[in-house]
Amino acid sequence: MAKPLVGILMGSDSDLPVMEKAAEVLKEMGVGFEIDICSAHRLPDKTAQYAKTARERGIEVIIAGAGMAAHLAGVVASHTTLPVIGVPLKSGPLSGVDALYSTVQMPPGIPVATVAIDGAKNAAYLACSILSIKHPRIEEKLEKFREKTRQSLVNKSEKLKKS
Repeated sequence: MAKPLVGILMGSDSDLPVMEKAAEVLKEMGVGFEIDICSAHRLPDKTAQYAKTARERGIEVIIAGAGMAAHLAGVVASHTTLPVIGVPLKSGPLSGVDALYSTVQMPPGIPVATVAIDGAKNAAYLACSILSIKHPRIEEKLEKFREKTRQSLVNKSEKLKKS
């Protein structure tokens, strides 16, 4: 695997089934990543240290997924100027709507790009888009992926018309 460019964080190991979807996309795109548990509330020192040292370790984008109070992405963003992508996770009595609101409603100056509830795949694609500015190899893979997706839909459309 290539040198990690993306950090994938989650608040708990129970978030892994969703967050590993981001890892799968990054693997397909040939983008190196690291993955860890960093809770904003239960491991605040570890979380702050991770964010503060990410750039010097070569991380260029951080994806942070959490449910319910979902302050992980915001806490991470408060400790780094790297792009942070928040993934609100479906959990609790509000099924992730609370996580969505707390992830997307950041104060001015501490932005968090936010994807849909359980949108870890799109978080990885967004990370690839960000990385493609600097890394032509990732841009090429992203273009190939999008062309493959377009062609798949063209083929399905043609098949549908014939039936």
